Amino acid sequence: MVLHRMARSGIRLGTLAERAAARHPANVLVLDHDLDVAPHLGRRTTVAEVADLVADLASRLAAAGVRPGDHVAVHKADGLDITLLAFAAARAGAVPVLLSARLDGATVLRLLRRAGRPFLVTDRHKLDRELPQPVFDETERVLVVRGSYPRATGLEALAGAERIAPVHTAPHRPALITHTSGTTGVPKLAVHTGITQEIRYLLQLSALAPVVPRRETIAIHASFVHSRMISVLAIALLRGLPMLVLADENPQRAADHFVRMRPGIIEAHPNTFMAWEPLADDPRRPFANVKLFSSTFDALHPRTVHRMLGASGRRAPLFGQMYGQTETGPVVCRGFTRRRSHRADGRCVGFPFVGTTAVRVVGRDGRPPSARTPGFIEVRSKGRFVTYLGEQERHDRQLSADGWWRTGDVGYRTKWGCVHLLDREVDVIDDFGSTLDAEDRLLGGIADLTEVVIVRGADGLPVPVVCTHDDRPLDEAAWRAAAAALPPMAPPVHWREDDLPKTATMKIKRFELARILAERQSAAQGPRRTP
Repeated sequence: MVLHRMARSGIRLGTLAERAAARHPANVLVLDHDLDVAPHLGRRTTVAEVADLVADLASRLAAAGVRPGDHVAVHKADGLDITLLAFAAARAGAVPVLLSARLDGATVLRLLRRAGRPFLVTDRHKLDRELPQPVFDETERVLVVRGSYPRATGLEALAGAERIAPVHTAPHRPALITHTSGTTGVPKLAVHTGITQEIRYLLQLSALAPVVPRRETIAIHASFVHSRMISVLAIALLRGLPMLVLADENPQRAADHFVRMRPGIIEAHPNTFMAWEPLADDPRRPFANVKLFSSTFDALHPRTVHRMLGASGRRAPLFGQMYGQTETGPVVCRGFTRRRSHRADGRCVGFPFVGTTAVRVVGRDGRPPSARTPGFIEVRSKGRFVTYLGEQERHDRQLSADGWWRTGDVGYRTKWGCVHLLDREVDVIDDFGSTLDAEDRLLGGIADLTEVVIVRGADGLPVPVVCTHDDRPLDEAAWRAAAAALPPMAPPVHWREDDLPKTATMKIKRFELARILAERQSAAQGPRRTP
């Protein structure tokens, strides 16, 4: 059956944990962090306890004045309680607005204004050091998750509030607001409905269920403010999969958890899998039991896929990749096996979901789309969001009259229908070809590279920014050999990986990186002399 015809009631975020607890009350959830809203739960809890916490938090929000239809923005230190607060807001009939902990205070203030005086759930650290004082004037009320704060309401003080019944929101009404990555500027606020979220859940379930039929433990490291976290948690909760949820991507600490819990499924960002590549050589074999590696948001580098699959001890492990964006949800998918991971074209991101998503590529400047002349990637998806909050005109500019959404990516389709992603439209460097393909080649040819990002330099020449294991000096001979087959580039610039500007989903902010490089180059040249 076509998936969008199965989506009837919406994903019902407010009762998701409760419904999961009715099926699998003793199912285990392990964390690598404490929940700020419930430190007493510790780092090992059950789904029944999580459901009770969500109901309790919903009652506290209602006691603080939250009413059906209100916006409740959540901006606090990273942790699963961000997602649980979203569930609680939905249970109270409100619309959660999830703002990444990585956003700076000025950006948060702009998004709060766009949300129209929402309630704000935050923490004392954010208020003390990051958020500007006008947040108190731009919100209905500020709530702190622990302790107290001047002019704010403490959620702790509302513990024991009279329990409320869940408020059921119509499935076609706004149910969740998340923000885009903001790789080129201030993020946009994407409005999702219960139906669009349910379709995303069903798409991802349809890809996962046939591959992992057993009750495998799932390890999750994904942005707590992304709609993908909602979907993957829904799958784990409703199917009764034991869960390990990580806030910290540090490879060694992640490996310690993997060794103890031996997950059969790992869900993470592409950049996180890149950071975990060294674990393939860990003698404890932290990936030995992994049946499925799962990733979305962007295409992965073939080297990363190859190393992950090679580290699994399962007979036929699979690396599942979905391509999409915040606005569309997953659009195409592709699976990699050991037999076709290393030499596979990393730019091929897969095929649409029959009956639910569709892709077309529109030529630029009248030229037919190809590897040499990539076109604009446009999609149709039943899981597409409904608008940008406060920016309807911006939404309308990207949506054609016949319902095709322009993603901002460029690429082409092969005669078999596979979608090839070559670049973001704003990142295209004339006469260079695909920067992403070039990065694949460099990473595949130089083992010591942990990251390479090619951006347009101030003079128009491509500049490769490189990171290496333990910040070791770049092997210049290996670089020359790997770069010989590529178009001319400026000499590589060596950076610490932690210094790269990143989004909430760990994407590199290429536009920001190019700006910083240009500023450094200008400063190094010094002020120009006047005649």
